[in-house]
Amino acid sequence: MAASLIDGKLIAAEIRAEVRRGADELRRTRGITPGLAFILVGNDPGSEVYVRSKGKACEELGFRSVTERRAASCSEHELLALIAGFNADPAVHGILVQLPLPRHIDEQRVIEAIDSRKDVDGFHPVNVGKLVLGIPCLRPCTPAGILELLARSGNDPGGKHAVVVGRSNIVGKPVFNMLMQKQPGANAAVTVVHTGVKDITPFVKQADIVIAAMGRPRSITGAMLKPGCVVIDVGMNRIPDPSAKTGTRLVGDVDFASAQGVASAITPVPGGVGLMTIAMLMKNTLQAASSSSGI
Repeated sequence: MAASLIDGKLIAAEIRAEVRRGADELRRTRGITPGLAFILVGNDPGSEVYVRSKGKACEELGFRSVTERRAASCSEHELLALIAGFNADPAVHGILVQLPLPRHIDEQRVIEAIDSRKDVDGFHPVNVGKLVLGIPCLRPCTPAGILELLARSGNDPGGKHAVVVGRSNIVGKPVFNMLMQKQPGANAAVTVVHTGVKDITPFVKQADIVIAAMGRPRSITGAMLKPGCVVIDVGMNRIPDPSAKTGTRLVGDVDFASAQGVASAITPVPGGVGLMTIAMLMKNTLQAASSSSGI
């Protein structure tokens, strides 16, 4: 029997609707419109697409947004000064510096320059520390979206064995910490495997929930999965496809065709985790705006 699809498009739309209602209420009761500032350095096509889609989401939800573009030659000093200006602006509740940055700019220094209360990406060390300790904070968007997908699809990770494949600061490490917290929607036993592990199959085979986030196309096959497991595929990989108009197509880190016959539920690529990231960014911005008013 084929696995049921965990519909990221539907769940992301639910979250956006909730955020829109929250933003309307904040504006009505406190006179505050959530504000999000984007900073884009250079002209990377992928980054341009991401920033445009985030700006469109702000418009749809009634947020205020501003985008500052700088040439790839922008100095680190100039970028830090721009961030300082947004830190001091009470109308800006969230600051997002689109990564990656040019090599001459220290990404970690830039992340740390953002006021942690406006760090809607959830990358600031203050928010990372709070996340590990289980203290409420602005959480990284993609991992937070993964937990929402599990909860809203009826796949509670509580008491389950979750295996996270990948250890990035953006997905692997934070989703590990979020899943193991002693709180509703988490409370799982969590194993992390990565490129330093010679053979990940014995670990993946034990998983009730697999979070695939290693950035390698179709690396996890159905033969590696435990029957009835839940698969969350974070991968977004472009591979050649002569039959496609663009010459490429998007696939995940999981071989969907073989995994669908083994898993009980699975996220598609596209249409799964990717759509959740922007929804959770909007939710973080609303949270930051609410916090700024004392809520």
